[in-house]
Amino acid sequence: MGILYLIPNTLGQSDIDSVLPAYNISVAKNLRHFIVENVRSARRFLKMLDRDIVIDDLSFYELNRHTPPDRIAELLLPIYEGHSMGIISEAGCPAIADPGADVVAIAQRKNIRVVPLVGASSIILSLMASGFNGQSFAFVGYLPIDKKARIQRLKQLESRASSERQTQIFIETPYRNNQLVQDMVATLKPDTLLCIASELTTDTESVKTLPIAEWAKQQIDINKRNTIFLIYR
Repeated sequence: MGILYLIPNTLGQSDIDSVLPAYNISVAKNLRHFIVENVRSARRFLKMLDRDIVIDDLSFYELNRHTPPDRIAELLLPIYEGHSMGIISEAGCPAIADPGADVVAIAQRKNIRVVPLVGASSIILSLMASGFNGQSFAFVGYLPIDKKARIQRLKQLESRASSERQTQIFIETPYRNNQLVQDMVATLKPDTLLCIASELTTDTESVKTLPIAEWAKQQIDINKRNTIFLIYR
C-alpha cells in the first residue's frame, strides 16, 4: 500500500527555498499522483519546486467544495494499487482549514500511513509573532457573514479569551478584511489586544499587535490582503 504525503504550499509569493525544506522537493519529485484543490495552481506549484518535473506524467485528482462527499474515498484508489500520493493545498499546510482533512480522515480509518511534511502555517506563524498565549489557543476559522451574527461571535470569542486566557484566531475572505476590522474596533473592549498578520512569509509581510483603543486611531487598509486575526485579553 502507498503512503499519503501532506505537502505544504507557500502562503503567497514567497521564495520556495526560504519556506520549504529540500526534503519536500525530493518527496514530490518521486510522486505521480496528487490530490489538489485546483489542478492549474498545483501544476504551477510543482514546477516551482523543480522545473525538471514532467507535469504531463502526473495524475491530478481534484478535491474542493464541488466534490461530492461520497466520491472522496475514491481519490485514494492509487494508494491501494501501491502508489504513494501527495495532497497539495492552495496555500499553507494541507488539512488545516482545508478540504484535505476529509481525505486524511478516510486514510486514517483505512490504516493508510499519513506523513505530514514541514511547511508554513499562517496560524502558527501569526501566533508566534503576536505575543499572545501560545499554550492555549483556538483557531475558529471564518466568522459569520451576517453582521449581527458576526458581532455576536466576536463578543463570544472575546469572552472566551478573557475567561480562559486563550488566544482566539480567525480569518476572513480578503475583500471583507476592512469591514471585519471596523466591526472589531466598534465591538470589542478598548483593552482587548488584536494582532493583525498579513501576507506572512512574503516581501509585504506585516504583523502588528495593539489594543483595540489604539487600532481605533489607525487608518487600516488590508483589503484583499491574505490576513489572519488574533485576539487576547
